[in-house]
Amino acid sequence: MTGPRYTPLAQSLPATVPFVGPETQERQRGAPFVARIGANESIFGPSPRAIEAMQRAAGEIWMYGDPENYELRHALAAHHGVAPENIVVGEGIDGLLGYLVRLLVGPEDAVVTSDGAYPTFNYHVAGFGGNLHRVPYRDDHEDPAALFAKAAEVDAKLVYLANPDNPMGTWHSGTDIMTAMAALPKGCLLVLDEAYVECAPEGTAAPVAADDPRVIRMRTFSKVYGMAGARVGYAIGAPELISAFNKVRNHFGMNRAAQAGALAALGDDEWLAQVRARIAEARDRIGQIAQANGLKPLPSATNFVAIDCGRDGAFAKAILDALVEQGVFVRMPFSAPQNRCIRVSCGGKAEMAAFEAALPKALATARAV
Repeated sequence: MTGPRYTPLAQSLPATVPFVGPETQERQRGAPFVARIGANESIFGPSPRAIEAMQRAAGEIWMYGDPENYELRHALAAHHGVAPENIVVGEGIDGLLGYLVRLLVGPEDAVVTSDGAYPTFNYHVAGFGGNLHRVPYRDDHEDPAALFAKAAEVDAKLVYLANPDNPMGTWHSGTDIMTAMAALPKGCLLVLDEAYVECAPEGTAAPVAADDPRVIRMRTFSKVYGMAGARVGYAIGAPELISAFNKVRNHFGMNRAAQAGALAALGDDEWLAQVRARIAEARDRIGQIAQANGLKPLPSATNFVAIDCGRDGAFAKAILDALVEQGVFVRMPFSAPQNRCIRVSCGGKAEMAAFEAALPKALATARAV
């Protein structure tokens, strides 16, 4: 019998998708969701300038995008006050994480993350044969001290830390992150995922120098900028590390419309401020709905709120399933004890009204199990 000769590593891996998308669930349900508030997308959408730029670029979509992302990299560099050599653009943070792991992680190399943190990073580590070590959250926050201590213990090449955190929405101040970095072991790179930092209070972003070889910061246009489907992310790091991405990245991975949209979105500060205000309003509304039903919303610096359901993961899953059954798409953390929560993304008035109507019925269903 003939067929592909997979590597032993590929043969050992499950064929899985880290997230079950809402589209999959809609197909299974045989009906669309009335409220899509589970994937931390921005229901408020992208800047009108970005939409217009992408529409214009659609007529040029027969051409490849600029493989150097020249205009966008230079605009991002000016936006952050760094050099273009400090910026790499890629297919969302997910794509950049894959390239980074490919550059640095080989079979049995140690990598450290939090137990229950963003699973796509773990997916990439497994895909290149790395040995993943996990530490628990502390008071629903990622624990930088424990992460860096574990990295020293196992001689980790990478340590992953999201600030603000997904799935809990909690955060550390940037100065606290910098203080904790004193314990980052030599030769270990901190992957600082700042996907939600534009939603967070002033002072959340770590004031780390772009040329600091100890850290690479990940940013995205998927959250506040409202362009999740365009897949535009970028990383800020030391020039030597950023240049190394050219060894492995897909140089034509960014399409012209996505590049044009991100460039236009970056220049629309007025829209960004408006979206931030709507996110803050929606976070408050989610908290009010949770409290009205006897549940506890966790403080959040993201575009979602984790809601403590007060029992265990099975109870939270029953609530989630009952919400989905009513057409309200939400998600929940994967690991205990954080899986006692459900995670609700910010939405507009219609989405919040649908959640408010569905939650009491979901709680009644879960309590009856």
